[in-house]
Amino acid sequence: MTNTLKPRDGKEVEDAIRWAVSNDKALEVAGAGSKRALGRPSQTDITLDLSGLTGVTLYEPAELVLSARAGTKLADIEALLAENNQELAFEPADYGPLFGGEAGQSTLGGVIATNLSGPRRLKAGAARDHFLGVTAVTGRAETVKSGGRVVKNVTGYDLCKLFAGSFGTLAAMTDVTLKVLPKAETEVTVLVEDLDDAEACLAMGAALGSPADVSGAAHLPDHIASFFDGLPQAGAATVLRLEGFGPSVTARKEALAALMAPFGAVSLLEDGESRRLWKSIRDLKPFVSDAARRRPLWRISTAPSEAHRLVDLITPAAQMFYDWGGGLVWVAMPFEDEPDAASIRGAVAELGGHATLIRAPAAVRAAVDVFQPEGAAVAALSKRVKESFDPAAVLNPRRVWAAV
Repeated sequence: MTNTLKPRDGKEVEDAIRWAVSNDKALEVAGAGSKRALGRPSQTDITLDLSGLTGVTLYEPAELVLSARAGTKLADIEALLAENNQELAFEPADYGPLFGGEAGQSTLGGVIATNLSGPRRLKAGAARDHFLGVTAVTGRAETVKSGGRVVKNVTGYDLCKLFAGSFGTLAAMTDVTLKVLPKAETEVTVLVEDLDDAEACLAMGAALGSPADVSGAAHLPDHIASFFDGLPQAGAATVLRLEGFGPSVTARKEALAALMAPFGAVSLLEDGESRRLWKSIRDLKPFVSDAARRRPLWRISTAPSEAHRLVDLITPAAQMFYDWGGGLVWVAMPFEDEPDAASIRGAVAELGGHATLIRAPAAVRAAVDVFQPEGAAVAALSKRVKESFDPAAVLNPRRVWAAV
């Protein structure tokens, strides 16, 4: 028998899951597989390949709503939206190259299942905040629908939010509906030069607390700044993105530059260079080379005011940069196959937040907690939710939790 089941529609997804339940088989739920190495290692018998479920089923630009089948390539959706000067405002990253794969392979279902969000998250929210509706097949081989095709709807329990970030452990999504938004007419980045980490966190906090309406705030320390596109020179760069209509951006960049002047020398990146820079921040460009991929990579969320202190508690030779105004820290550990989980977990325990091991070999991910350990009450709730949707644990078992 083949090791892959590739359904062509929702009914065949139901049939595949029903067969798996009846035959005590575990299914790896996957699209194009670009994020297969994200999370705990899969322990499954057969792949349920959803990449055949493709195509946009509804797009109403005037209503800011798009529906597509879960296996539709994100690149195709973004191209369609660009024709109407619209975009996915949560700015999903392309993690393919991060794991040694090709760019442009991410699917809509995979992005939602992992709840991926880029630098604009601090303004636009996470992927789940743009997730309006879903059709999915649970581990009971039952098709469920949640949400709708309008931005405002009342349909009972908002199950689609539960599926976002579930890593395919609760249901196999077959159709997804998203809110889309107009694309900014122009953008510019205000760059503050040569700040240390503590100064940069203060500067980003001041910018985000101002009326400038910053849509991206990152600090790129001097040891890593040269890996990003669009920067005019070497050295640490604290970068603040402004987007919108031309006259508005012009007024706001002047006010923000004045606000940042006491922190250090200020320069500007105009539209083209600004977009190149933020794409490389979004897609984690410093960590995609062959050499960089040998280093375990962590994603740490913490209070922006504590971010620089948290970094001080981690192995000094780590490579890192800050996003989300300091609320997100990307850390590549210095030694191959050694994630130093104790150091990371200890820093988070001391200063607050949570850490996820984004990239490491399968043996390493099997041996340490990939996701932030849950408290007893939350773990019990997660177990009950999993059992409600997938009582036989046939969908991506142990992908998130070691026990189920």
